[in-house]
Amino acid sequence: MSQAQISKKRKFVADGVFYAELNEFLMRTLAEDGYAGVEVRVTPIRTEIIIRATRTREVLGEKGRRIRELTAVVQKRYNFPENSVELFAERVENRASCAMAQAESLRYKLLGGLAVRRACYGVVRFIMENGAKGCEVIISGKLRAQRAKAMKFRDGYLISTGEPKKHYIDEAVRHVLMRQGVLGVKVKIMLAHDPEGKMGPSIPLPDNVIVHEPKEEVPIMVPDMYAAGGGEGGGEGGYDGTA
Repeated sequence: MSQAQISKKRKFVADGVFYAELNEFLMRTLAEDGYAGVEVRVTPIRTEIIIRATRTREVLGEKGRRIRELTAVVQKRYNFPENSVELFAERVENRASCAMAQAESLRYKLLGGLAVRRACYGVVRFIMENGAKGCEVIISGKLRAQRAKAMKFRDGYLISTGEPKKHYIDEAVRHVLMRQGVLGVKVKIMLAHDPEGKMGPSIPLPDNVIVHEPKEEVPIMVPDMYAAGGGEGGGEGGYDGTA
């Protein structure tokens, strides 16, 4: 991440590689602390790295020791000048709507020896009880027998294509190193719409139809037909029977 003049194309590639490496490093280091993603903000003065996690106290460590260690590692690895990079920890408000946190939770359940179905149904129920619109857990590998297979656990409403997928679907994949082989775990969560944008996307689904309550009907005033005509005998003369 040197400050030398580089082309736009190379800069985008360098930024992408930096983010991918940093994400992988933090994912391995903070797996037990509910790591849920990272955000890199580059300002003219310094580079800010915001670590999202469910247990921020463990990320910070005793008197901020652990986060200082992580800052030193990142600074040395990417040759940042002194005091030009800073790490922050941000707490995830609703961990049930974070696919990364749930995938890690499922991983530790499986490593602890819990039955596959029980672990998956537990995660699905926890996600759905905490306000998600839908979720899917796919687990594949040597589950019980020597033959590998895949199991899917779904609940609720889940979209899988189009523009809304980018905003509404949170997805995470983890590998579980079991004794008999590696299991693959994929967690998909469909977030619920939130107009304020705190617990979910503020953009409504394009096919969402809102039916408004009907307005109160105002009685229509019917004009009095006979008021102007002067009774039943008024008006033009008709046929009177004479030739």
